[in-house]
Formats: sequence, C-alpha cells, structure tokens
Amino acid sequence: MNRLAARGLTLSYGNRVVCRDLTLDLPDGAVTAVIGPNGCGKSTLLKALGRVLTPTSGQVLLDGRPAASYKTKEAARVVAMLPQTPVVPEQITVRDLVGRGRFPYHSLLRQWSPDDDEAVQSAMERAGVADLATRPVAELSGGQRQRVWLAMVVAQRTPVLLLDEPTTYLDVAHQYEVLDLCRDLRDLGITVVAVLHDLNQAARYADHLVVMNSGDVIAQGAPGDVLSADLVQEVFELASTVIPDPETGTPMVVPRARATARSVSGRSDAPSAATPAASPSTR
Repeated sequence: MNRLAARGLTLSYGNRVVCRDLTLDLPDGAVTAVIGPNGCGKSTLLKALGRVLTPTSGQVLLDGRPAASYKTKEAARVVAMLPQTPVVPEQITVRDLVGRGRFPYHSLLRQWSPDDDEAVQSAMERAGVADLATRPVAELSGGQRQRVWLAMVVAQRTPVLLLDEPTTYLDVAHQYEVLDLCRDLRDLGITVVAVLHDLNQAARYADHLVVMNSGDVIAQGAPGDVLSADLVQEVFELASTVIPDPETGTPMVVPRARATARSVSGRSDAPSAATPAASPSTR
C-alpha cells in the first residue's frame, strides 16, 4: 500500500472542472515529477494531494486512510507542501520562518525543544541558507527566498513532501542544487512529489513521471519508459528527438531545428531554421 494515493479524483474551481476521475499511486521513497503543459491541472492535483483543495468527488488516501479524516496537525506530520507563491510574514527572519516547519509537533504540553533546533539548523544547511539565518526574509532575492521556503518544509520532517515548481526563481546552478536535495531526501526514504517544467530535469532526477494533459493523466512510469518523441509532440506540441543524457543515460529531449520541425509537422508558418531551437522547458 502506497503512503499517498488518489482514487477517482474530480477537482474543480467553482463550476469549472479541471481534472476528472484521476487515479494515482505515488511510489514510496521515490521522486515523482508531474509534468505537462501550462493549465493542464498539475498544481491543482498537488493542492488536492496536500489537502489544500477539497475534491469534488473521489478521495486522497494517506497511509490507506482518507486524507480528509486527518486532523490538521496530524496530517502535517505526514505531508509537507511548498506551494508556488507562499506569502512571507512581515519582518520574519530566515531562522524563524524555517522554524515554522516545526509547528505540527508543538502543543500545550510540548513546546520548542533541542530537537526543533537541530531540525531547523539541519534544514537550513541542506537548503544552503544557514548563512542567512538572521536576515529578514523580505530582504532576500527571489531565489534565496525560494530556498528558505524549501528549508521550512524540510524542517517539517515528514515522510511525504509535495513541491509545486520548487525551482522557480532559481538560477540554473541552484535549480540543480534543489533537485539534488530532492534526491538526497529520497535516499533518506522520503517520498517527494514535484511539479516541474523542465523535461530534462524531470527525466534526470525523477524515478517516476506523471504526465498530464487537459486535466487527465495520460502516462506514468519510469522516465525511460514514458518520455518519447511521440509523447512530447502529443502533449507539448514540440517536435523533438529523445536521446540518452550523456551524463546519466536518462532520456534527454532535444528540440528539432525549426526547418526540420516544419517539414515533420507540415506547417508552413514555422520560423526559419536560423531561429535558435526552443528549450525543452514547458514554461
């Protein structure tokens, strides 16, 4: 039995149905990347898995129980979620914000302890923000803030971690640092589910891919079994060649030169071959 699963989920905003009848099993102790074009329902699915959005029908299962049956703190000791655009409280320092990840473990009988200090310090070091501990979060760059938020959910020390576009605002070096951290957490037995835009990063770092389009899951499995030129064309409307990554052997999407893509698709309005090839990112 997987720790996190979805059964027959229909997800809506008001009368607008975004996803219908989704069934998923997220593999334990693995990195799962959810990919797909903008507006396909990736973030909506993650919100439902994190109990931020209540399903119209169906249910999310957490350790075999309906997630809706958990009390807030009880669920927060199992699943931590980093949304796309978290709001920074005014005047809060980095250490204090990361410390908020320890909230699920506190009660009238259990206040701040040395275990909390250790969890916060370890999380800041893992996210590369320990040297910013006393800085106000509001003064940091977008990339630094993103790593502080990541440290907060790491400090929560849950067996399941949900990340909605965790590489947003980060330069390329820090993107790979965050993805390396995801793999490190996986090696500690943590189940990581992340919405990612860059196909090559998803293929390199994920053990399991979930491919969405128009609110449906159209493919899932190991990157080598899922990611193909036909799928990239169907889902992202991008003509490409998929080759082994020279560093890892995982699938790597190489967009075709525009002239080649035009001849393959039969489109007459494609730009000239002199135009640089598009990035495999889906952003």
